[in-house]
Amino acid sequence: MPPLSTAVDSALTVAGLTDYIRALLEDDAQLHQVWVIGEVSSARQHRQGCFFTLQEPDGSAAISCVVWRSQLARLAALPAVGEQVIVLGQIRLYPKRGSYQLTVWQVLPAGAGLQALRYRQLRSRLAAEGLFDAAQKRPLPAYPQTVAVVTSPQAAAWGDIQRTLGRRSPGLLVLLSPAIVQGEQAPGSIVKAIQRVQQDGRAAVLLLARGGGASEDLACFDNERVVRAIATCPIPVVTGIGHERDQSLADLTADLCAHTPTAAAEQAVPNLDQLYQEQADFLQQTVQLTAQRLYQAAGQLQTCRNRLRQVQLDRQLDQAQQTVHQCQQRLLYSLGQRLQMAQHRHQLIAEKLVALDPTAVLQRGYALVRQNHQIVTRAAALAPGDPIEIQLAAGQLRATVTAILTED
Repeated sequence: MPPLSTAVDSALTVAGLTDYIRALLEDDAQLHQVWVIGEVSSARQHRQGCFFTLQEPDGSAAISCVVWRSQLARLAALPAVGEQVIVLGQIRLYPKRGSYQLTVWQVLPAGAGLQALRYRQLRSRLAAEGLFDAAQKRPLPAYPQTVAVVTSPQAAAWGDIQRTLGRRSPGLLVLLSPAIVQGEQAPGSIVKAIQRVQQDGRAAVLLLARGGGASEDLACFDNERVVRAIATCPIPVVTGIGHERDQSLADLTADLCAHTPTAAAEQAVPNLDQLYQEQADFLQQTVQLTAQRLYQAAGQLQTCRNRLRQVQLDRQLDQAQQTVHQCQQRLLYSLGQRLQMAQHRHQLIAEKLVALDPTAVLQRGYALVRQNHQIVTRAAALAPGDPIEIQLAAGQLRATVTAILTED
């Protein structure tokens, strides 16, 4: 052992040792921003923030953690005892206690919790874009002639769909666009299968189907690429993904969602047997309605005949003819009266014209005297020596005035 004096001279103070350890921890770039996964063994809320302990599941190691109050609102999840989480933080040492702890900035659920968080975040983002809106849903064609199916050719769902479509709609053209529906390659394979159906252009309806399975096996139907391929597909899409959990994002985006491949096939095409029965019922209703209308029309016709009999058209026709004859008689009588009155007035006017005719006056021995073509009515209008014209009943004379006797 070294001498005591040497040991005293080289000894570090508690503060010095603590500062040295602090510098080692806080100056290490690897510890400035570190992700740590573990199980929350204890958690305590304080006015300054949340204090919790993160440990290995078997309890072999533990570390104290703190989330300051100002950072709590930014956490994706709050630490809860028994939960496995992933935290992001920085190592800090506190000299007064001589202990270190992890100052946490973010807490994420681990395992299934992390997948659920990612699912919720993606669902919220896609919903904000309107991909799940009911207004975006397109109606399915009533009688499709061709149906495309996107699924695995080895899956039982493909056989179920074929049997269902063949039973409900014989003669229907069914196109298979094969795809991987499980695993990491499934999203890309499903997207390519949908694109093949679009490029083919024959299908009126597209079925995206898979049988039941574990949640991790069906994760491909929550993939964003698959969701957007469904949303942009110009052909109406029906999903039939057999699972009992909440709807997948593909289900929410599709125009119609069924919980099994068989149900999807039933929704996509009509049942011909049911259509035949509906047609027969319709024809029967048409016959009944037509017979009822004919019966009503026959009744109305009989009513009209009865009314015609009651009206007695022959009698009304005779009365109308008599009325017309009477009107004709009154009209002829009125015209005769007016003709007689007109003839009488004509005779009176003719007599007046005869009485006023100057030629008739001349026939009685009178004469008409003119000077310069003007009728002379006064003797004083003339002077001796004036030439005049005298018109008699027969012939005219020219004379000269020799004397003015009197005006009386």
